[in-house]
Amino acid sequence: MTITFHLNGEEVSLPDTEPTTTLLDWLRDDRGLTGTKEGCNEGDCGACTVMVTDQDGVRALNACILFLPQLQGKSIRTVEGAASPDGVMHPVQQAMVDQHGSQCGFCTPGFIMSMVTAHTNGATDHDDQLAGNLCRCTGYAPIIRAAEAAQAAPVPDWIAADRSFIFSEISRGEVADRGAEPPATAAAPSNTLRPTSSDALATAYAARPKATLIAGATDVGLWVTKQLRDLDDVIFLDGCTDLKQITVTDSEVHIGAMADMNRVREALAPLHPSYAEMIRRYASQQVRAAATIGGNIANGSPIGDNPPALIALRANLHLRKGEARRTLPLQDFFVDYGKQDRALGEFVEAVSFARQPDALRVYKLSKRFDQDISAVLGAFNVTVVNGSVTAAVIAFGGMAGIPKRAAHVEAALIGQPWTAATIQAAQAALDTDFTPMSDMRASASYRQETARNMLMRYFTDLNGAPAHVLEVSQ
Repeated sequence: MTITFHLNGEEVSLPDTEPTTTLLDWLRDDRGLTGTKEGCNEGDCGACTVMVTDQDGVRALNACILFLPQLQGKSIRTVEGAASPDGVMHPVQQAMVDQHGSQCGFCTPGFIMSMVTAHTNGATDHDDQLAGNLCRCTGYAPIIRAAEAAQAAPVPDWIAADRSFIFSEISRGEVADRGAEPPATAAAPSNTLRPTSSDALATAYAARPKATLIAGATDVGLWVTKQLRDLDDVIFLDGCTDLKQITVTDSEVHIGAMADMNRVREALAPLHPSYAEMIRRYASQQVRAAATIGGNIANGSPIGDNPPALIALRANLHLRKGEARRTLPLQDFFVDYGKQDRALGEFVEAVSFARQPDALRVYKLSKRFDQDISAVLGAFNVTVVNGSVTAAVIAFGGMAGIPKRAAHVEAALIGQPWTAATIQAAQAALDTDFTPMSDMRASASYRQETARNMLMRYFTDLNGAPAHVLEVSQ
């Protein structure tokens, strides 16, 4: 596979590319661009952050878990390209100097590229934009001051010019629409495909059902960087633009499997703001810009944050194998720990749910506010009519081997008056629904207790009491 992209304003063409070579390794080993650092090598610390521009916009991404085929038709900026070709510093670089935002300097290039990306996009929620960048020396105060000092400066011409490098003929790639048959040349390894539509993906995956599907690589990337696994057949999905669509109608929300989590958050914010607020805490800006909702569902994690919220919305999952499609309730997709109702060669195409009045609340419990794995995630969607509960869908992550509904709690609520006494009675039913485990994130008893507390929190929340961790004060 030949990969063509732009790097710091210059075109790059890489023939005979190893599909699981990361951008970080290539930058440092092949190009000598060592400003991009390796810290955690799993997308947590942000030291490897680069700016990526394509037809979908400008994003900060972690180079350590970004494979070279994912760069097809895109424009990449590293810290070496943040300044102009004649050495004029980017406004955020100058602000970091002026505000003394760097000490040891190891984390600084990643901060710079996150700030350059935010500046390019006009984003001023600096705490959120920089949540995926870790600093252990200077502290965040001078870095945030630098971001604030630079935010009013215009986007430099050399940064704005990156958008002009996105050409449709490059974006299509050299293996576009070839389905399962890549060109038989040394420049395109037969074990690597990059289809550009869901139809081409269906053909390719039906022919190679044991291939590894790579969407955002926020999970698969760690198979390579941490587990040192050799992947055989791989199919990159980022070219399937039709799987990135999010459609909101008067009756339904339909989210393509390749929609990244930042776009999902944006789409859901006006409909279900509690869900969107949970996504704000879902990993980091860099990870959300790559992670896809389909990938999060398909990997079947018992602590994935999306499935409980979607189950509470009574979402349906849309699967495809070749020309055959089927739809099932999302809750039925998760069979057992590590096991999902997905056949060999079948892939997640989309998830959808009906438009509904917003009674959804999603509560994420983790040791850190930002960028942490949930110990417990609870999603609650209860319908109250004339003071009585007429419907209830409650789902948890982290309480079982799969994302799971609290069926006995739901039964204890339906038909009862919406009162604190009803909630207290229903809390006991959690002991029937779940037997959680103890691990490094939480003990079983803690999980059970906090799940009960979430149910009471939901009651007070719907009754208008402050329930957000950032709103409650003594």
